[in-house]
This record gives sequence, structure tokens and C-alpha cells, in this order.
Amino acid sequence: MGGLAHYLEEEGLATTQISLIRPQTENTRPPRALWVPFELGRPLGAPNDAAFQTKVLRAALALLERTDGPIILDDFPEDAPASGKAENDEGWFCPINLPPPPADLEAGGGFKAAIEAEVGGLTTWYDIALRERGRTTMGLSGMTISEITNFVCAFLDGQVPDNPRQGQSLGQSLKFAVEDLKAFYREAAGAQPGQNTGREMNDWFYGGTAAGKAMYALWPIANDLAKRTDDGFMKTFANLLLIPASQKFRAEEKEA
Repeated sequence: MGGLAHYLEEEGLATTQISLIRPQTENTRPPRALWVPFELGRPLGAPNDAAFQTKVLRAALALLERTDGPIILDDFPEDAPASGKAENDEGWFCPINLPPPPADLEAGGGFKAAIEAEVGGLTTWYDIALRERGRTTMGLSGMTISEITNFVCAFLDGQVPDNPRQGQSLGQSLKFAVEDLKAFYREAAGAQPGQNTGREMNDWFYGGTAAGKAMYALWPIANDLAKRTDDGFMKTFANLLLIPASQKFRAEEKEA
């Protein structure tokens, strides 16, 4: 969107946008952008909070009145409120009883076995979520959850699998597969009673599941593959899209 904004401005149309990834916006340098400190996928903050979402939209539109350009990148000063939770509520936890992953996930196809076991435990809840909502955000990759598991875990096992979709890079196919995998887990967990913030959901996924731990193992693999190929999107995916900035501390702790 940042790149498109430049073309629109050249035609005389003023633009503004909301940014979830500040470094990316700093590189594309759109004429006007509001960076928000929210989870990816929630550019307006907490769902079902019309008052807060209106505040975010007004802040983004207010950039159109600024005259201190030509490049304006402003920071939204508030974090998103918790989604539908009372102040005295305890933190959300996912009550799905997933099998504990093995201690050494990287040995002998451990990631694949552990993720398959988790998917088996989540499938019923995903089906409930799909039935109740009548929709899903899965589908970007065009693969089934079993095919997604095989595709992602091939990278973790040191292989470079065939690109399942023509007309796009392997990095793009991997991004779509990872996004579908995350969507499967989150929609299944979201079928559980209670409310959660995006951060709580991410804490559960990245900190408590084998699929989440696989993302950290995939990070250096994708970076290395980007260096060995001309797939520029793979590098962007690895460094900006694979793991939210708020969850990268887990990789840093592992390195320490």
C-alpha cells in the first residue's frame, strides 16, 4: 500500500494509511502513515470496540490535515484495550489439552510428529469454529492442513520442497502455508469459552505449541534459503512476517 500511495499522490489524490510493521513503512516511505502498536491482523485494535476503532481511524485521517510533509510517519500513542475482558479477569488460557511436544523437536522429524498430534487434538474445535462462524481465514495456500504440515516441515527437515503453486515465489508459498497453519490453530483455540487479546493468543501459539516453536526453527532456515536464492520475498517473510516483533524475545532467549 505504501508504494501504491506514491502513484495515487502523483495523480493528485491525498492518501493516508495504517501501518502495523514500522520498519517496512520506513522503507516504503508513504506520504502519510500512522503506525499502531497492535498485533498483526488487528490494524484497528481490539475487535468489537467501535469507540477505540473510531479513535484510530480519526488519527489516521487527521494526517491528511498535516502540512509538515512530504513524508509523515506518526505513532499512535495507545495500546489496544483487552478484547471484551473485565479489569479483574484473569489472563486467558487455552483449555485444549494438547499432547506435550518432545524435548528435542528437531530430532528425527520431531516437528512433524508433534504438529500432527496437535492438529489431531485441534481439528474438532476447528470444525466447531467453522460451523459456528460459517467462515474461515484459512485458504491462502490452497492446501489442506495435512499438506501444509508436510510442506512446512520439509523445510525443517533440511529439504527444499517443490513450490506447490506456480506464478509465485517459494517464499510466498511458504508465507501462505504458515498463515494458514496459524489460522487453523487460532480459530480452533478461539472456539474455546472466554475472551482473549491478540497478545494472549500469540503467547499461547508461539510459547505453548509445537507449531509455534517451529516458527523459530524456520526463521534461520528461511533466512539462509533467501541468501542462497534470488527469492527476495523469502527474506522479507523471514525477518518481518514470520514472527511478530512482540514474540521475537523467545528466539533471543534461546540464543542466550
